[in-house]
Amino acid sequence: MTAAEDALSHLRIIAVSPRAAGGEAEAEARRYCATTLEKAGFSLSEEPFEFSAFPGAYATPLAGSLAIAALLFACRVGTQGAPDVALIILLGAGTAIGLAATWLARYGVTSLALLRARSVNLVATRGDPDVWIMAHLDSKSQVVPIGVRAAAICVTVLVWVVAIATSAAQLAGSTYNFSAWWPWIGVAGLVGAIPVALTFLGARSNGALDNASGVAAALLTASLLPEKSSLGVIITSAEELGLAGARAWVSTRAPGTVMNFDGLDDVGEFRLMWTGVRPERLLGVLADAAAECGISARVSRLLPGILVDAVAFADTGWKAVTISKAALSGVARIHTRRDTMDHLHGHGIAIASGIAVAALKRLT
Repeated sequence: MTAAEDALSHLRIIAVSPRAAGGEAEAEARRYCATTLEKAGFSLSEEPFEFSAFPGAYATPLAGSLAIAALLFACRVGTQGAPDVALIILLGAGTAIGLAATWLARYGVTSLALLRARSVNLVATRGDPDVWIMAHLDSKSQVVPIGVRAAAICVTVLVWVVAIATSAAQLAGSTYNFSAWWPWIGVAGLVGAIPVALTFLGARSNGALDNASGVAAALLTASLLPEKSSLGVIITSAEELGLAGARAWVSTRAPGTVMNFDGLDDVGEFRLMWTGVRPERLLGVLADAAAECGISARVSRLLPGILVDAVAFADTGWKAVTISKAALSGVARIHTRRDTMDHLHGHGIAIASGIAVAALKRLT
């Protein structure tokens, strides 16, 4: 079989149904991954972990709701000629929401007592690996598509900045009638924050693109790399619930190097995405490997509002890059019932695996 056909064979088993973190469908898919990796000569271990589902399930809607309330209150007092109060509200609420979101994302998902849950990471090693590849196995659905959510977060932040600038201009004694801006700021803020507040989760997506495609790429890469090469493979759970599996795993490991597969469509441009400290060498090796495969890969920071497991790794000092390939049509399917393998033919997965294998040969 060709690499694309191998990728499709993995997809047909992994993307057959929704895979909620900790559920039986996810466990069945994980068993398939374990069997595949064992055949490729890897030693396996299943690593259970506990986490709080609260940040992943409710932090974003709660932040959106608080942003709406704070912005509308600031608009009201700003219209009434109290820009000082509006500025205090905006700065105070913005700081509080930002600090709370940061704490929940980095620490709350593992330590918060609310909505405790359990799941399992699959870890496979061959030799003594310095470099790892990874992909998350779980899937979710949500009312608001991921692209709309990311755009809404950007709009909300922009409106917040405009509101702060407006209140500051009023305080500075500008003769311009900035009071007339507040109703429009309120409307724009609602347009941005309401989709954020409606980001509730479900389990109605088969998660073919997000992220059975990434898991298939990890399995394919592991099978294509020569057996003499050392490699570690992590198939995480609960990525869709605040990167819980990744955060649990990295909390007990020294920093290293990891390639994360997440969202590999057949159309769209290849992206090498990073966050935190730019991993220059890893990006360079991957870009050279892509060129060797005849692919032009775009290097960029991770888009605002998008969370992937590589964020958890980068937060703890790992050199982490996410390999992705998608067009807007693919992004629109993510976290919806339309994310099925009907749209995938395995070509993007096969190319991503080829790039990863070429890069791993240079790194290991």
